[in-house]
Amino acid sequence: MFNNQPKGLYVLALANTGERFGYYTMLAIFLLFLQAKFGFDSTISGQIYAIFLALVYFMPLVGGWVADKWSFSKCVVTGLAVMFVGYSVMAIPTEIRSTSSLMILCAALCMIAIGTGLFKGNLQVMVGDLYNDPRYSNQRDAAFSLFYMAINIGSMFAPMAATAMCNIALNAKGLVYNADLPALCNALLDGNGSASQLAAKAAESGMTVGTDATAWANDYITTLSTGYSYAFAVACGSLIVSFLIYFLGRSTYAHIISGKKQDGKASASNDAPELTPAQTKARVVALLLVFAVVIFFWMVFHQNGATLTEFAKSCTSPEAGGWTRIGFNVWALCSIAIGVYALFSLFQSKTGKGRIISVIILAAVAGALCYFYDATPNPLTGIQPQEYQQFNPFYVVALTPVSLAFFGWLARRGKEPSAPRKIGYGMLMAAVAYAVMMVGSFSLSGTSGAVSHNWLISTYLLLTFAELLLSPMGISFVSKVAPPKLKGSMMGGWFAATAVGNYLVSIPMFLWGKIPVYMLWIILIAICLISATFIFSIMKKLEAATGDDASSSLEKAAEAEKTAAEAEI
Repeated sequence: MFNNQPKGLYVLALANTGERFGYYTMLAIFLLFLQAKFGFDSTISGQIYAIFLALVYFMPLVGGWVADKWSFSKCVVTGLAVMFVGYSVMAIPTEIRSTSSLMILCAALCMIAIGTGLFKGNLQVMVGDLYNDPRYSNQRDAAFSLFYMAINIGSMFAPMAATAMCNIALNAKGLVYNADLPALCNALLDGNGSASQLAAKAAESGMTVGTDATAWANDYITTLSTGYSYAFAVACGSLIVSFLIYFLGRSTYAHIISGKKQDGKASASNDAPELTPAQTKARVVALLLVFAVVIFFWMVFHQNGATLTEFAKSCTSPEAGGWTRIGFNVWALCSIAIGVYALFSLFQSKTGKGRIISVIILAAVAGALCYFYDATPNPLTGIQPQEYQQFNPFYVVALTPVSLAFFGWLARRGKEPSAPRKIGYGMLMAAVAYAVMMVGSFSLSGTSGAVSHNWLISTYLLLTFAELLLSPMGISFVSKVAPPKLKGSMMGGWFAATAVGNYLVSIPMFLWGKIPVYMLWIILIAICLISATFIFSIMKKLEAATGDDASSSLEKAAEAEKTAAEAEI
């Protein structure tokens, strides 16, 4: 998996890891921040959340067009600078529940979206250009899986960082987080809340409201909002790290920018063959059809920061026991991921020394997990809604070698599905994920309850399977299929489709609390099944247009056999 990869991949991937760590630190708490600081309900906060996500993923279309005319590398650096300004503005605490604060926030969000547009898609185009070199061309899909894994390493630690910053601010004033308190505090500040209800809820967490409930509510919201601002400051630091990695590692990818030769061989960036107008049209049409399906995948997937966060806040218990409780310790999850890689290394190592090292690592992981089990309180209390979001990136990191090994095995037998077919399977898997949520929600009355954590954790696992089938493979697909002169624009088109899907995230949020929870999941299941049906109905056209049909299976199998010996982790 790590063999026969250009050094530039690791530099670009690590630069992206830093940026994504900051982004997901912000995103983990963004919905909660809107609801706490401004008193927005789920509909309004969900709309703002969706608009922001849509902008973040639409702007790479503009950024790709700019890069096609200007420079991919200059766009990446400029994007980092613009994002830094946006996060810096968000990191400054402002007055709660004020119009001026909301305007400042909107300006900062626009800066982050513009910066992301210049950075995100163009960095991935640069990764793809590394694999135009014949030495590395057959490693493109594995490279984007590794790149995607690096993204999720950053996002796996993001909820922990956000939670820690919030707790620092609250603990400094003798306060603790309670998911129900922000809404109760804002209701009281609006003049339609109950002081006695607020006092009772605060007492559950060991806090005393006192005689002036309004002042206490104002102080609680102000302190919590300040904690969220601290978390946004973390994003600023992560961008500095990303820039340093990108700048210091420039020598590893300079050849794709300068067009110069490296190691006596032709540059990767200019080796792509010219296409006829008919070929160009066929590829663009195929990509647009795939983008149409991608819209609905991201609509259902990015419910992790919307309805799934609402479900975590309102419908699950803030306590966890047994082995489940260590899943909320990111270091325990990190240990498990290391164990997965060590297990793969054990079976793939060609030397006795390598196997011994793998066994030692596995023993250390087992010891670490036993320690975490004993050291973690049972039951674990005070679980915050954003902590559930660390499960998805953990699954991505842990399952990436499994995914690569499985598809490598299929490729060696000439049976690996095409990229469009993988996307269709991803939509089916997303439907299964929400079927689990549907079953877990049958016992709920309204939008409150305390169902098992495992329903939500299992859903994140299944959504991760879907994500691994669609996202890294889709990005690799765009990189491979896009006409050379339209690479930036087509990569931007992928993110534009993602933007539309992210805006549609607001529709389920609008329905939250208006229909039974299980009906909400049924709607998402239907969307997934319809999308899967559509892409399978046009599969032959997609595969023919992109040269990814059965006629190329023997060639792919030969390539896989050639590199099978180098698939060792």
